[in-house]
Amino acid sequence: MDNLAFTVKEKKVEAGYSQFKIGPLTAGFGQTLGVALRRVLLTALPGAAIADVVFDGATHQFTTLPGVREDLVEVVLNLKKVRFSFEGKDLKGPVEISLDRHGPGKVVAGDIITPAGLEIINKDLVIANLADKRSKIKARMTVLSGVGYSPVEERPSSELGLIRIDALFSPIKKANVTVEDVRVGRESNYDQLLLEVWTDGTISARKALDQAAKILEAYFKQVYQPNNNSQEKKTVEEPKAMKESVAEMRLPTRTINALEKAGYKTIADLAGAGSKELMGVKNLGKKSVDLVGRILKKKGVDWS
Repeated sequence: MDNLAFTVKEKKVEAGYSQFKIGPLTAGFGQTLGVALRRVLLTALPGAAIADVVFDGATHQFTTLPGVREDLVEVVLNLKKVRFSFEGKDLKGPVEISLDRHGPGKVVAGDIITPAGLEIINKDLVIANLADKRSKIKARMTVLSGVGYSPVEERPSSELGLIRIDALFSPIKKANVTVEDVRVGRESNYDQLLLEVWTDGTISARKALDQAAKILEAYFKQVYQPNNNSQEKKTVEEPKAMKESVAEMRLPTRTINALEKAGYKTIADLAGAGSKELMGVKNLGKKSVDLVGRILKKKGVDWS
């Protein structure tokens, strides 16, 4: 970088938007850095979104509910817009949320009931409108964390009444890159990168930029310092044990239900998870996790 006095200056214009002036940069590196940051911002930052919904009284989305002014297709489109902020790096598996609202009046995102650690940012978003006091809308939904975009085709289901929703995880709405010439001393052939970032409110633009830079740093480091010491997670030696279902592990019913709801259906699923990961499962305490570990070890699974 030719020992340049490199700076990153942020200018906030409005909520959910920031402009960054980054530079000075050696000629050509404005585009190089800008394009890389923009791509990571738009595709690689984690977020959360509603992935499916089940409405009481509806077997598919091409119908209506009594007293609900919108049809379910429109309600589902509104649910896609609900934005979540969550603590930690991910949600540790699917999270169930619910909605139970009686009329009359507007049903907004803030009416959705969420567990601790999961917060709805755009609480004023209108989900539906109820015509009178006899009308109601009741639903249970699943929130997933991820990056980028997850179309419904990737998550097929045969469950009656379960409506899959295209999940947009990215917290970044838009990012623009502009490169300007800037003078350093007597030299005028340097770049200054102007990076504009619009977010959905679940993350600040500055934090998003920091995350994107760290992601790029991690990948670039692999180019000059490859990590060849990574070890694959060990699996049980007996293939038959790996195919056993969680229900066959002689666990308490409540523990089995919690594991299955979180996506752990077989011993093979548990073999790929550690105790720390299971501690994040809803309704699963330390005693239950310890019991799972003891049973897995008896079956020959090297698990900790």
